[in-house]
Amino acid sequence: MTDVNYKKRSNGALMSLNSMPDAVDNGETDALPYDLIELLFFAYRDFTADPDDQLAQFEFGRAHHRVLHFVDRNPGIMVTDLLSILRITKQSLGRVLKQLVDQDFIEQHPGPIDRRQRLLYTTTKGHDLAGRLAVLQSKRLERAINGLPDNGADVVRQFLFQMINEDIRPDVAKLVNKKYKPPAPTTTKGLPDSLTGK
Repeated sequence: MTDVNYKKRSNGALMSLNSMPDAVDNGETDALPYDLIELLFFAYRDFTADPDDQLAQFEFGRAHHRVLHFVDRNPGIMVTDLLSILRITKQSLGRVLKQLVDQDFIEQHPGPIDRRQRLLYTTTKGHDLAGRLAVLQSKRLERAINGLPDNGADVVRQFLFQMINEDIRPDVAKLVNKKYKPPAPTTTKGLPDSLTGK
C-alpha cells in the first residue's frame, strides 16, 4: 500500500506530497518542503561537527566515528553485521577498520566456533573516545529537546524513526532499543599509566 504524505500549504490546507514530481514538472517547486530539507541539513551538519575536532586529533573522519560508535555499542559485533548497519562496501570498511585497529581503538577476535569470523570490540582507548563523542552529541540533543514541549523527545524519536525505510525499521528498533553492555577490551596499549593502574 502506498503511503500518502501531506504538507500544509500556507493557507492551512493539506496537500499530498505524493504529487510532488508533477509540481516540479510544472515549475511549482515552492510546494516542496525546502524548510524541512534544509533544517535537516543544518541539524546534521552541526550534530556531526561537534565531534569533528576530537576526531581530527587522530586524523579520523566521520566514517571512523560511525564504526567506533557501533562497535562500542555492540561489543563482539561481526564485520558482516557492521557492514549491514553502515551500508558501505567491504573495501571502505576495511580501510577505516585497519586505521582503528592499527591505532589501538578497536581489536578483532576470531569467532568462538567459526574462527574465520571477525568479532570487533573497542579497546579501553576506543571506548573512551566513543564515550567522549557521544557526550558531545548528547549535550546538543539535550539543549534542543529542552526547548520542546514535555513530550518533545518522543515526537522527535517518532519522526526520526519514520524517516527510516519501512522494511528495515524492525531491525533498527532492535538495535537502538537494546540495553548497552560495555565492551570487554583486552588491551590497554597507548593509555597513560594513570588509567591502566601501572
